[in-house]
Amino acid sequence: MIEVKVHQQLRAFLRGSGEPSWPHQLTMARLVARALRLGRSALIQTGVPCNYQGRHRLSYLLPALMWPKPAILVAPSDVQQRLLMVEIPRLQQWMGTSKPIRTGTSWPGADFTGLLLTTPDAWLQDRLQGQQGFPTIPTILDGVDDLEAWTRNQLMACMGPADWHDLMLAFPRQIEIIRDARVQLTRAVFQHPPSPYDCCPIEDETRAILQRLYEFLLAENALAMPDAFRNFAEGLYADEQLIWAGIDRSQGLFSLSCGPVEVTDALTPIWPQQPVVLIGGALDLEASAPVYCAGMGLADLTTLKFSADPHSELIHLYLPEGLPLPNTAQFQVCLLREIRSMLALSAAGEGLTVILIGDVPLKAKVGAVLAAEFGSRVQVEKTSLDPRGILVTGWEFWRQHQGALPPPMLLAIATLPIPSLEHPLVAGRVAYYKRKRLDWFRLYLLPVALNELQWAIAPVRERLGIVALLDSRVIHRSYGQSVLAALGPLARINYLDASWFTRSDYSVRD
Repeated sequence: MIEVKVHQQLRAFLRGSGEPSWPHQLTMARLVARALRLGRSALIQTGVPCNYQGRHRLSYLLPALMWPKPAILVAPSDVQQRLLMVEIPRLQQWMGTSKPIRTGTSWPGADFTGLLLTTPDAWLQDRLQGQQGFPTIPTILDGVDDLEAWTRNQLMACMGPADWHDLMLAFPRQIEIIRDARVQLTRAVFQHPPSPYDCCPIEDETRAILQRLYEFLLAENALAMPDAFRNFAEGLYADEQLIWAGIDRSQGLFSLSCGPVEVTDALTPIWPQQPVVLIGGALDLEASAPVYCAGMGLADLTTLKFSADPHSELIHLYLPEGLPLPNTAQFQVCLLREIRSMLALSAAGEGLTVILIGDVPLKAKVGAVLAAEFGSRVQVEKTSLDPRGILVTGWEFWRQHQGALPPPMLLAIATLPIPSLEHPLVAGRVAYYKRKRLDWFRLYLLPVALNELQWAIAPVRERLGIVALLDSRVIHRSYGQSVLAALGPLARINYLDASWFTRSDYSVRD
């Protein structure tokens, strides 16, 4: 069977390469090989965010190269480049195989019997629109931590400033009507107070302006309607849609966007079309991934979850007691005091310190206060850092750039990354769950927060460093145990000592 051959080849390759291997490499490779042989779908959680280290990739590449039939690998462009330039050539050289490898946005042709690498955008667009540009053959999807975001981008319709110009060109005799509607929309959008999220919801009155314009132009000349406006306007009539405006106040411009609240209905029909192996990092707390599967429309598949190695990937979690809750007036003062104390203790250590703050105004305030005390060592969302630098950053910046920065010796998290209900899109999704009488916190807000946490701490595991979680809700709320489970394996500590930051076992792992 192919599982046995894959196991033998991968074990020999790992021994011959002399590189540190992931403990679950062989197990995952056998499961992927089995899925290819039986044509049965599988969901694999590697335990570490896929795009951070990518150490799991040998486990699906080798079975895909040994599989005698054609297959598809769906991965982001940056991952594809790594595979094409490094991983695939060395595997092929070792195995002596010449299986054809191609990249593209559609299947090369009926005679192609190799492995096609394509992007999530290309594959999802084909499947969601029923274009049949890819055959119904075994398909491996790497990095499905972002599957919901990929799908939402495909289903979203947008209308930017340039599209209004195209609309007026398409309807030259209705320019005044179009311009008047745009003025009304501009007034309605900019009446919303400024917010850190630079967007606002589209209320019923504003939606009515767009619907009247669409219906009028449709009656005038349906064939002349530009696709951007048509696609967006049709979303105004669909059920359970989020409709919002992105605002650029400095330029006085806005853009309109429309997309589904949930992607479940869109994804459900595509999975039975072909066997799939979905590979993600930490998708769900449970091995069966019930919340993730329900949200992605997945059913009838093998599920497997690997745990992090408690010896090589353990973090030291500092969770101080006595801090006020984040929604109290005392929190900012106590947060700054705690951060100062940690920075003083870690001053003798060699390495980066990262302070993660999701609240935009608080992030700016902490950055300014620390810069006044520690000088140029402190940078707010910059990648050019001193070797002993202090990076103050939000969650999105850290997720985008953590792979290019050295693993931090200390990662301080001000508050849990629970999506804010003040964000219009978050509020819209929560309202949807409430209408459905579903547990919006445990089905939406908490899974998002846990996934973000696991992304954030991945580099700390590489250094066996310290994570300081300064949100006392972990101690006082019932969901605190879920947070601790997501952060594991960990050794909880209730105090910090300066000597810990200079200990040799906190150095970066080889």
